[in-house]
Amino acid sequence: MSGREVRDEDRYGDDLSGEEHTGVTFSRVDLSETTDDGAVFTDCVFRDCRFTLSRHTDAAFLNCTFTGCSFAQSVFTDCKLVGSTFDRCTFDLATVEGGDWSFVALRRADLSRAAFTGARMREADLTQVRAAGAALRHLDLSGAQFAGADLSGADLRGSDLSALDPREVELAGAQVDVAQAVVLVTALGLRVGPEAAE
Repeated sequence: MSGREVRDEDRYGDDLSGEEHTGVTFSRVDLSETTDDGAVFTDCVFRDCRFTLSRHTDAAFLNCTFTGCSFAQSVFTDCKLVGSTFDRCTFDLATVEGGDWSFVALRRADLSRAAFTGARMREADLTQVRAAGAALRHLDLSGAQFAGADLSGADLRGSDLSALDPREVELAGAQVDVAQAVVLVTALGLRVGPEAAE
C-alpha cells in the first residue's frame, strides 16, 4: 500500500506481519494489541494512533513521523526505526529490546516509565527528554544529543555516554558503571589517577 490516507480504522488485535506501506498517513487508527513480525512502514505518518499493548518483531518504521500516539505497554524487539520522529507521544511501560533507532528524534519525550535495552541509537535527538527513572541500558548512544535531558535516577549501565555532557543534563541518582563514571568525570575536565604516595 502506498500514498494514501487511512482514517479512523479499527485494527485492534490484527496481525500486521508482512504488511508493507510507503508514504501512507494513518489518522486515529487503533493498532492496540496488534502483532507484527517483519512489517515495513516507510515514510509513513501516524497521527493520534494507539499502539497500546502492541508487539513488533523485526519490523521497520523507516523515516516515519508519529504525532500524539500512545505506545503504552508496547514491545519492540529487534526493530528498525531509523530516522523516525516522535512528537507528543506517550511511552508508559513501553519496552525496546535491540534493533536500530539511530537518528530518531525523541525531543521532550517522556520515557520515565520506558525501558530501552541493547538498541543502537546513534545520533538520536534526546534533547530535553524526560527519562527520570528509566532503564536505558547497553545502548549505543554515540553522537546522541542530550541537552536539557533529565536522566535522574535512570539506569544507564552499559550505554555509550561519550556524547553526554554532564553539565547539560540532570544525572542525580543515575546508575552508571565504572567505565561510564570515568567518561563522565573526564567530560567534566577532571583527571583520574592513582592516589599519590605519601
